[in-house]
Amino acid sequence: MMGGDFFGKVLILSFKDNEEHIINRILSCMNKEIEILHHGNVQSGQLYFDGLCVDEQKRIVVRENNEIELTYTEFEILLLLAQNMGKVFSKEQIYDSVWKEPYFGDHNIVMSHIRNLRGKIEDNPSKPIYIQTVWGVGYRFNKNLSSGL
Repeated sequence: MMGGDFFGKVLILSFKDNEEHIINRILSCMNKEIEILHHGNVQSGQLYFDGLCVDEQKRIVVRENNEIELTYTEFEILLLLAQNMGKVFSKEQIYDSVWKEPYFGDHNIVMSHIRNLRGKIEDNPSKPIYIQTVWGVGYRFNKNLSSGL
């Protein structure tokens, strides 16, 4: 197990054909709980959301036990949204915060990074779970995901 000792045994009964997926989900949840016990909560720089972990200090993102390679900008956008789940950010606000310079009106640069980010963290980027579009306003991190804490 990740991060230390785990006490107990688990018996899994399944009537589905894809037991490997079920086992991976259970192990992901167990690993997430062990990480929380060993590393604390948001103050440790780790954010947990239904199968997704964003570690600010290590600058890594893990989804379903797989580390996801993100660019610097993609990570900064994800971190900004995840730290403020439910808060809607305009493209201008995202640009100002991530690029640390005034927004100059190119909507495509933020949209392009969001599209790439969704392609890496979402099961179905055209129906995103984590990063939601608020039409006519901007983007937000789904406030209905459990933070695991």
